[in-house]
Amino acid sequence: MPQTKFSLTEPLLDFVNQYAEYGFEDKSTLVRTALTNLRRELEQKRLEESAELYATLYAEDSELQALTDAALEGWPE
Repeated sequence: MPQTKFSLTEPLLDFVNQYAEYGFEDKSTLVRTALTNLRRELEQKRLEESAELYATLYAEDSELQALTDAALEGWPE
């Protein structure tokens, strides 16, 4: 697995050094888990922002609303 070097503040270093207390097998597993969770959160935030933008655009576009309504005609509820 590739390796990288980075700097941590003292409190973060103390946290990483307590990896076993949090149930991790080593420091790398703790850091990988933390980064994976951060990436997931950032992707979720981006998705939510995109959905909000689409909802705003849809709310302001009466032609799009009419097109959507026309497409839904005949579909079961």
